[in-house]
Amino acid sequence: MFSLDPMDVYELANHDRFVVRRSLYLTKDEFDDCYDPLDPNGNFTIIFDTYDWTDDGYLAKVTIQNLFQYRHVDKPGWQMGWIWQQNEVIWSMNGAFATEQGNCSNYKTDIPHSCKKDPEILDLMPDASSDNKSEDCCRSGVLDALAINPSKSFSSFGIKVGNLGGGPFSGLPPLNLTLNAPGPGYTCGPLKSVDPTVSLDFGGRRHRQVFRTWKAICTYSSFLASGTPVCCVSLSSFYNPEITSCPKCSCGCREVTDKNFGTCLRPAYPFPAMSLTGDNSGANFMGALDPVKCTDHMCPIRVHWHVKTSYVDHWRIKLTITNYNYQRNFSNWNVLVQHPGLSMNPITYSFNSTLLQPGFRDAVALFWGIAFVNEELIATDEDGVGSVSTEILLEKDSESFTFKNGWAFPRRVYFNGENCEMSLPDTFPMLPNGTSKTQPPTHWLFLLLIFFISQTLLLHAL
Repeated sequence: MFSLDPMDVYELANHDRFVVRRSLYLTKDEFDDCYDPLDPNGNFTIIFDTYDWTDDGYLAKVTIQNLFQYRHVDKPGWQMGWIWQQNEVIWSMNGAFATEQGNCSNYKTDIPHSCKKDPEILDLMPDASSDNKSEDCCRSGVLDALAINPSKSFSSFGIKVGNLGGGPFSGLPPLNLTLNAPGPGYTCGPLKSVDPTVSLDFGGRRHRQVFRTWKAICTYSSFLASGTPVCCVSLSSFYNPEITSCPKCSCGCREVTDKNFGTCLRPAYPFPAMSLTGDNSGANFMGALDPVKCTDHMCPIRVHWHVKTSYVDHWRIKLTITNYNYQRNFSNWNVLVQHPGLSMNPITYSFNSTLLQPGFRDAVALFWGIAFVNEELIATDEDGVGSVSTEILLEKDSESFTFKNGWAFPRRVYFNGENCEMSLPDTFPMLPNGTSKTQPPTHWLFLLLIFFISQTLLLHAL
């Protein structure tokens, strides 16, 4: 009997061509894809805090917290929904809005904000009027990753719920909580009663708590989101002319009948590109297609790791991210790299970076763009592909980072929280003297040296 750790399964899943690789991907991710060993506590947490009672309901503050270290919510932003258990209506909201008012014909004077049994909620834009805003709202639904910008990793809105008529303690938590952030792939548990949220007053000397708190956890599955990988990794080095390309069909295969070698269609990553310029009311994400540049790997995103130079005390690495989408720019992108050499005081020149502590022997570093410089990864066009790059200086440590057996290259690479497809280590660029084909045996070198010395002495004697 033997067992495989997750990395072994991952490497096996990259060994064969697309069909075999995808079958392993489906059987693995269908069960444990929601768990990320590099971010074991990552989730979206949704909290309903009731802080006051009304004649027919309650006032609540709803907060969505992004606890993912490196997964962020990009435009067009998050979309939340639920189903009321009773006959609730939303009298008013601030900091967000319901996309549909629904049938409010039973109300003659005061008209509720929404009478829908299953409302869909969206964040307000930053330019919303001050009367409609609430604290920590109005970011177009965009939430930053926790490790990059914790102060903008959450959003809140206020809601006035009514039509209960059962006294101050009436009201049940909504059911079937849903979340798009902004595409699919998120599964939310039920809202459960927990200890009431406590805040601090008077410089932390007074504790003030709400009346009640409901909380739910939403997890993410890349399998539910797209069903196919969305990025891949290629490798190269200064000491080997061969490049380890992305595995063929990493993110799908081109159709045999495809005659347009410039543009191909593949499942949208991770949500339809049309939603970036279309309305913000919730598109049908499933089954959408993105136009991408035709490649052997068919990935919208490629990450390239190049070992550029070997100095006395450091290695110089060039990290390049290429966008093969024709209609999609990626703002606030990030790349996660698991690599043993990153623990040796890395210096990054053109990206922001930070080290994470996931509990692995190999260090994990997060890279993202610099504001107003390269925080947007532009789309491909007729003039070329969009890309961003940086050089990284890694301090040498012969015990943890050597060229031998491909140790100069990453273990895992993520783009925007998505695990990128990698080749097996035996295909990595190897040292030229790492095989018997390129490294002459030591005794032959010694005999050759003796031959040259003898010839030199013979010439001098003559």
